[in-house]
Amino acid sequence: MTPLPISSLTREDVVDLKGVFCDIDDTLTWEGRLIPAAFQSLADLQNDGLRVVPITGRPAGWVDLIARSWPVDGCVGENGGLWFYMNQGKLIERFVQSLETRTKNRALLDGLADQIVRKVPGCALASDQPYRALDLAIDFAEDVPLMSEAEIDQIVAAFDEIGATSKVSSIHVNGWFGEFDKLAGCRGLVRDLWGEDLNEDRGNYLYFGDSANDEPMFEFFAKSIGVANVATFLPRLKSPPKLITKGNGGYGFQEAIERVLELRRG
Repeated sequence: MTPLPISSLTREDVVDLKGVFCDIDDTLTWEGRLIPAAFQSLADLQNDGLRVVPITGRPAGWVDLIARSWPVDGCVGENGGLWFYMNQGKLIERFVQSLETRTKNRALLDGLADQIVRKVPGCALASDQPYRALDLAIDFAEDVPLMSEAEIDQIVAAFDEIGATSKVSSIHVNGWFGEFDKLAGCRGLVRDLWGEDLNEDRGNYLYFGDSANDEPMFEFFAKSIGVANVATFLPRLKSPPKLITKGNGGYGFQEAIERVLELRRG
């Protein structure tokens, strides 16, 4: 299925919205930088009475900062392995795995990191790895020259060989042990923060993403939107986004949010 242009979004699609979920890298950012207008769009959504939650592959350390200081209601990180939110001025941390399980898995993944870096020349341990609680992030584009699709597939294969789950983002291959993904983390946050079942509300949220690790969200939400650069990943997606923006990254996010708010106010 080819995504439809964002101009296809109608007032009926957004008038009863409860909120917006969004990826961060290359969805709110572009070329490694947070787009100011995209960040302002998060605040604009909240000011319009909507819930706002980033759903990212980034680490627990980033999620702590984002949940505390961004104009958002909470943040899901490490591809659904954890979600943090504020409650009466205090940070609430939730993990899908116990500390004992995380510690055991950390040791296994750290050993795998050295193997992958030796086996696939050109990749590197992601610079944000020290701030991660559950997963291993291998950099193929962020701080190293962009690697080929075949080389990225080699990294994925290394995770597969030891029985780890892996997902490809726009900059990293993330791998972990356990059954979770962005959608599972999103469900957990909605349950814990608002006491709601996301299955009953899937039609009342938008989701924005740009890469293969967003696929569970693209499939689940009837109103899923890819920023323009998602086109690079469409060959990897069995379930692409329903809509697509003209602009890349945060510029596309801003473009879409402007339309959403105009439609809601119209």
